[in-house]
Formats: sequence, structure tokens, C-alpha cells
Amino acid sequence: MAESSTPPASAEELRAAILQRYESLSKRLQQIARYVLDEPNAVALETLAVLSERTGVQPSAIVRFAKSFGFDGATQMQRLFRDGLLSGNASLAYGERVREFSEAVDGKAVGDPGQVLAEFVEGNVLALQNLGKIVARDDLARAVKLIARADTVYVAGVRRSFPVAAYLAYSLQQVDKKTVFIDSVGGMSLQQAHAITADDLLIAVSYHPYAAETVQLVDAAVERRCKVLSISDSLVSPVAKPATQVLQVREAEIRKFRSLSASMCLAQVLVIAYAFAVTPVAATKRRKK
Repeated sequence: MAESSTPPASAEELRAAILQRYESLSKRLQQIARYVLDEPNAVALETLAVLSERTGVQPSAIVRFAKSFGFDGATQMQRLFRDGLLSGNASLAYGERVREFSEAVDGKAVGDPGQVLAEFVEGNVLALQNLGKIVARDDLARAVKLIARADTVYVAGVRRSFPVAAYLAYSLQQVDKKTVFIDSVGGMSLQQAHAITADDLLIAVSYHPYAAETVQLVDAAVERRCKVLSISDSLVSPVAKPATQVLQVREAEIRKFRSLSASMCLAQVLVIAYAFAVTPVAATKRRKK
């Protein structure tokens, strides 16, 4: 693993360096890298002991991780994220709010359906609020351009991701985009994508533990120089790392049930933004009907 002698000057530079070197890190340092990417506010504010507990590694491993990117120690790396919070405190402590919410809910006995509804509404509201903060406008714009420029859009997602992929495929067809839904029926996912070319786009939806079928599709698409738009829960997931563009979604988890509200919202945004981008007049007419 090649270590850096000059530390990144900003949190964004560190993020880029982690993404570039992720594959070369040891498994333990990859655990830390993923946490740093997913929970930058916690990295900025928590003690080394808390970070150690949440990442599942020894404090010395976090120090070693920081030094491998040119920092004197973990404190210098944390200061980088802390400085970033001064201009972006709107998303401050999202992870902490989620943890507090989960602890409060898990500590209660399940009551009537109204209580369950309130819990799921609150959890999903947190996830939706966070979605608006972690998905950058430029990333969304690039994703819409990828859809617009593709000859054919292939959409893949299985198991928990299936509803999101199905919605995307259906909705893109409704706005007259040539779309192929890879539903993997009969284990035929690769066969369903056999005609994919460099002029097409694969939209891959997958969350931890990441479906092998979707990972294989992403690898096959990249091999054929097809562009990939990934919707995933981590920037370093196996469907995100090889992708042309990644949109990160962090869903709510209520009583061990993971939601899809934020993902469905993001899917709607992609389709509607595409419809207005390519046919603004037609989209306006549809809205008035």
C-alpha cells in the first residue's frame, strides 16, 4: 500500500484520495475508509474511542489509516472534517440523530399500528431530509445527462432493490425513453443484457450485502465500455466503485426493517428531471393534464 507524504488540504481531497486508493487498502483499513466516507460528521466530532467502537477496529488502526494519507495522526484528519462543518452544518449529526432514533424505537414494545406508523414516518422523514443534503446538484445533473445521452437504458436491481429498479424502468418507458428492465427471472440477468453496448447506460441499484447478479452486470457493462449509473448506499460498494456516476442513498432502518422511501424519491427525481430536460414543453403539458 503506497502511503502519501502530503496530507489532503480539504475533506473533498481526502474523499477523492480514499476512493482512488480504496482497493489497495487492507480489509481493516477499508472498514475505516467506508466509515469516513459515510459518516464524515461523526469523524469530525467523535472521540477516537467512539470511532474505534463504531468502525469495529482498534484506535491504533484509525491512527495508521490517517498516517497512510499523510496526516500526523487521527486528530489532524478529524480537524479537516471539522473545518468543513463550519460551512455545512445543516447536515450536522445526521448519523447521531438516526442512532438516537433507533435506540428510542428499539427500546419500546410494539404497540398499536398507529405507533408503528409514527415510527416509520419519523424514520423516513430523517432519511429524506438527509437525501437532500448528500446528493449534490452536479451529481444529479450528470446522472440525468447520462440517461439523456444513452441509446438504451438498462435497469437492474434484485431483492430489496427490485421495487426501485422496476419503478425506474416503468417510468422511463412512460416518458418515451428506450428502456430494458433486467429482472433476472430464471437467473438470466447476463443474458438479458447481452445486447448492451458502449452507447447505452446501465442503471444498477444495490445495497449491502450487494446482490452478486447486479455486481456481475456492472462488471460486464464496464467491460463493454458501457456507462454505469449506480444507486447504492456506499461510494465504495462493488457496484459503485466501477461506476461512471454514483448517487448515494442512506435509507432509514426501523426495527431492523430497512426502508426504500429515499430511493424511490431519488428515482422519481431522476425520471422527472430527465423528462423536463429533454422535452420541457411536453412535460409541462403532461403536468397540466
